[in-house]
Amino acid sequence: MDPKFLKAYCSEFVGTALLVLVGLSFVIFVNGKGSPVLKLIPDAGLRRAISGFLFGTTGCLITISPVGKISGAHINPMVSIAFWLRKNMQFKNMLGFVVAQMAGAALGCVPLLFWGKQGLSMDYGITIPNGVSAAFIGEIWTTFVLIAVILFFTSHDKLKNFTPFMMPVIYCIMVYVEAPVSGTSTNPARSFGPAVVSHVWSGYWLYWAAPLIGTMIAVLVFNVGWLKHLRSEVAKLYHFKKHQNISKDL
Repeated sequence: MDPKFLKAYCSEFVGTALLVLVGLSFVIFVNGKGSPVLKLIPDAGLRRAISGFLFGTTGCLITISPVGKISGAHINPMVSIAFWLRKNMQFKNMLGFVVAQMAGAALGCVPLLFWGKQGLSMDYGITIPNGVSAAFIGEIWTTFVLIAVILFFTSHDKLKNFTPFMMPVIYCIMVYVEAPVSGTSTNPARSFGPAVVSHVWSGYWLYWAAPLIGTMIAVLVFNVGWLKHLRSEVAKLYHFKKHQNISKDL
């Protein structure tokens, strides 16, 4: 295996581990049983919005960090699949990214066990459908929005450097609206880690199937009309001018 690809896979492993560890720690701290935030902010909707913003901020910081510089900080199988469908990645390297993301999510969630009863009260951030049909549709639209925003921003020279900074806003809104229905995953790895540590797998298949459909719809939309002329040069969400060229080889 080419060392530069191995380095990229390791970056995705670390990045995804940090996403679930830090991001879901915020979710548990804000919403878990016994949290002081419950008294300070009794409104569940506002807490969801805050949780989404903090989760998105976590992803943003990982993306602009040195970890994100190496691999592009996909930290989500759907992002890697979208770049592959857009022919920014080779199939074998897309698979390498996905495997690294899933493994990183599983390991990253293990420290969540230290949240004890507070973490257990939320099954360590697990996503469970509240009605399969509604959750399925919800995961389709939220993933579509995520991938569409990424494709649109990374395809514009004047917008691409703002791509990671859209994540806190997007997740703030999506979690506020969608979390009661599906948990707002948009990311099979994000749902995989908590399922591993909590041993709760109810409806996990949905968090692959629905996001995959949402991703494919987004890619299809960007293959028609004037949108088909929008192309990302590299499979990255940031560090475009200072990339190490690996993204062009992916």
